[in-house]
Amino acid sequence: MRTLLLLPPIVALCISGIWLGWQHQTASALEQQCNVLEKTIAAIPSSAIAETTSRQTKSAAKASKGKEPLDWKKIAAQIIEMENSDTIGNMRDRMKLEQRLLALNKEELIAALDEIAALDLPNDARSPLEQILIGSLIEKDPQLALTKFIDRISDKDGWMSHLLSDALLLWAKKDSASAIAWFDQQIAAGKFDAKSLDGDCVARYQFEASLMSHLLSSAPVVAGHRLSVFPEDQRKEVIQYSSSQIKEEDQAAFAKLVREQLPVKDQVDAFSKISIIISQNRGLADYPKVSEFLKRIQATPAERTACVEQTAAIQILTTSFNKKITREDFDVMRKWVSAEASASMGKITGEAL
Repeated sequence: MRTLLLLPPIVALCISGIWLGWQHQTASALEQQCNVLEKTIAAIPSSAIAETTSRQTKSAAKASKGKEPLDWKKIAAQIIEMENSDTIGNMRDRMKLEQRLLALNKEELIAALDEIAALDLPNDARSPLEQILIGSLIEKDPQLALTKFIDRISDKDGWMSHLLSDALLLWAKKDSASAIAWFDQQIAAGKFDAKSLDGDCVARYQFEASLMSHLLSSAPVVAGHRLSVFPEDQRKEVIQYSSSQIKEEDQAAFAKLVREQLPVKDQVDAFSKISIIISQNRGLADYPKVSEFLKRIQATPAERTACVEQTAAIQILTTSFNKKITREDFDVMRKWVSAEASASMGKITGEAL
């Protein structure tokens, strides 16, 4: 029953699969809507489209010049209303609103965020609005977003440190040396000091993991050096946060890093977790992707068995949340297990059942 005992640490991955499955269903509905829209557009004369586009451009330009100031309290209320309903109409309205907000330049975004900070908004209204605006600012100027909001990496809801770790990655892709130098300065200044008694600092793990996903392809030695400064028990935390960001072409370098920096028991666990992430395809099982991963990292027999056992168990569990399990689901899983770790067939089937 070893596989079942390992399930609790990866419950979040199961939830991720359920969420991805819901997204897939929503995406299918949107795709149908898009097909209808495409046919409608095709029937419109090109001259009419050009005229409409011209009017929209002029309207957007007018708004961007500040002639139509945004009512942030009203917009926050609209976002809450949209989040409480998953209808196609509300999704379209949210997309339109987000497009309007994303059209703001970085100066307008900073001004908007300062204005929102001064408003008396409840957190459930402020948070989604800030996430949209800060996400847009990160795309436009990740360095500016980091320097302005670095003091908020310990916000209790956790989304700020996640967004800003993405900002560090974007900055590193543009100017790796400057991004790393800035990050190290913040560490030295105590910005990433642990706030909990166990010595963990989730924000530090997230930032290091984002940086690692970039350094694995550009400077793997530097990635290894940065990981080595952590105590052994904290290295696996950084590795775990990086798992979802590793590109296919960097999987071999990732495996080398894991084998150099973690004890054997943690190596197996790290590979198992990334195999589960890789197997998720819109909440559906993608076993061939895991097979490719095992081949790229030249998995040992122990690593292969652990990856296959946990991936199969989690995939059956995730599928059961998305739909009713069928004989075909089991047959697909068993066929894959037979090819990758036949000795585990009976054990995995029993646990899945």
